[in-house]
Amino acid sequence: MSQVQFDNSVLDRMVLAVEKVRDRLKRAARALESASIPYAITGGNAVAAWVAKVDAAAVRNTRDVDILLRRDDLEAAKVAMAKAGFVYRHVKSIDMFLDGPDAKARDAVHILFAGEKVKSDAIEATAELTQSERTKTEAGDSFFIVSLEALVRMKLIAWRDKDRTHLRDMIELEMIDQAWTEKFSQPLGDRLQALLDDPDG
Repeated sequence: MSQVQFDNSVLDRMVLAVEKVRDRLKRAARALESASIPYAITGGNAVAAWVAKVDAAAVRNTRDVDILLRRDDLEAAKVAMAKAGFVYRHVKSIDMFLDGPDAKARDAVHILFAGEKVKSDAIEATAELTQSERTKTEAGDSFFIVSLEALVRMKLIAWRDKDRTHLRDMIELEMIDQAWTEKFSQPLGDRLQALLDDPDG
């Protein structure tokens, strides 16, 4: 059996890909904070921030930067983000800030609007910005993320495979337990119960 050999250039590109996502997150947060625009990081990066508080080795890298904004702040956010080099686009009902004029959708900051349903058939709306808190990384970076309860709730609402994977990670780290099922409405509580009963299901 042959073994694939990774040279340093491949490893360097892997590291660079992770660093680009983190840099994009930090630049977006700084741009919004400098303009006094409320925001909260959500999605995979919020999961990573919460997981890192328990076990840094369990953190999963993500290519997505998802940010929660109030719709009323969108125009001000466009101005602030443009100063940081981001370009606003609305594509297929998705609002995003591309990381430069030639960037692709995967190289963007994706916007979720606080207190609104991401899809019309979603069980519930996203979190409000009041459900957020400032966190500080080991590297000294500081930004707002959605609270753990709000994050779990949004993952239960979205219920994609990657959302269930994030929830399984938090269950394994004992960040979520049986008592959490009572924090949510019945459909969401039932989804969480199913994962608690059978994490691999």
